[in-house]
Amino acid sequence: MIWKNNPTVEGLNAIQQGTICSHLDIKFTEVGEDYLAASMPVDQRTKQPMGLLHGGASAVLAETLGSVASVITFDDPTKQSIVGIEINANHLKSAKSGHVYGKVKPIRIGKKLHVWNIEITDDVGHLVCVSRLTVMVIHLVTPK
Repeated sequence: MIWKNNPTVEGLNAIQQGTICSHLDIKFTEVGEDYLAASMPVDQRTKQPMGLLHGGASAVLAETLGSVASVITFDDPTKQSIVGIEINANHLKSAKSGHVYGKVKPIRIGKKLHVWNIEITDDVGHLVCVSRLTVMVIHLVTPK
């Protein structure tokens, strides 16, 4: 398993309280050996004026998955943090209702950069969005 400190779905959901994730009702649903999964409703909070899932909402789901994944790869999160430095999203299919489901897997977990692949699907498994997130690792304590 690439995750440190035995993350749980309950623990990941608890740290999202009071953030954009709780506002959009993003919920972590699974912690796998090398992936995380989460869901997000397609509703009035996540739709654009034409009634379709907003691309920005997909990007929020993708960045949430990748950022949390980076943090839980650290042995000691008090000594490291991350900042997103690039995200892209290819919107492949529209969603009008139900939920979308994101799954993040690593492309590269380096000492200074992490790159994540995020796939977002709809209720019937159609690929809605493919995203890639790059984060920079910040070392909070100077090694001796």
